[in-house]
Amino acid sequence: MRNLWAFIWGGSVAVLGGLIGLGGAEFRLPVLVSIFHYQTLQAVMVNLVVSLVTVTCSFVFRSGIVGLENIAVHWQVIVNILAGSLLGSYWGVHHATRINPRALNRIVVLFLLCLSVVLLGHDLIFSLGSLQLPTLLQISLGFVAGIVIGVFSSMLGVAGGELIIPTIILLFAIDIKLAGSLSLAISIPTILMGLFKYGSQKKLKEVKSSQGFITFMALGSILGAFIGSHLLHYVSSSLLYVLLGVILLLSALKLATHSPTHRYR
Repeated sequence: MRNLWAFIWGGSVAVLGGLIGLGGAEFRLPVLVSIFHYQTLQAVMVNLVVSLVTVTCSFVFRSGIVGLENIAVHWQVIVNILAGSLLGSYWGVHHATRINPRALNRIVVLFLLCLSVVLLGHDLIFSLGSLQLPTLLQISLGFVAGIVIGVFSSMLGVAGGELIIPTIILLFAIDIKLAGSLSLAISIPTILMGLFKYGSQKKLKEVKSSQGFITFMALGSILGAFIGSHLLHYVSSSLLYVLLGVILLLSALKLATHSPTHRYR
């Protein structure tokens, strides 16, 4: 029954993520902690593994819709932000494994709250348009944003798409649907870097007993990513961002009331 619920939750979260080019980890993290009772750091590692599956499949599915050639044209944007995110991801794992669970729990809650505000205010943010900046400054800001994104990705087990997409839109004047696909391309190696660092520190063995659970959640995520990606044509982006913002806010409040001292089982 636990694995069945893992499949259902994985699929449900991936549908939401696939719609706008996310890994869905910010929704999955509260579920792993509050419903499946993982400790926060263990939930982060499980989240990274499932996020990698979700993001990779979403990228493949969305490429057929947005067009792989359109993604390839903007390879400079991918490399720019990715360079910073890989550095940030490497640094973030180092600190995530040394922070106490209660403090990490607070960071997660704060991240979700801030993210909900950004999503709920997306109309105002995106109405500002892209920033008219000199090329060198544009590249520098993209690199710095990548570092911040990488830190959050590795510390919280998220792909960082919610931060990558607004960065791409504002700095590089790219349409939100294409920005979602570029975000996925950036997220894949960023997540891999986080997993590599956790693996090198022998932390992944702490979730080895959850292989069956992870497999079912990943299978559900593949199905959800497929459905979400193909709903891209039919859902209003404005309405979707508001919905995601509300869900994030509720998730943050739920996680804030959860004690991070629960034992992993």
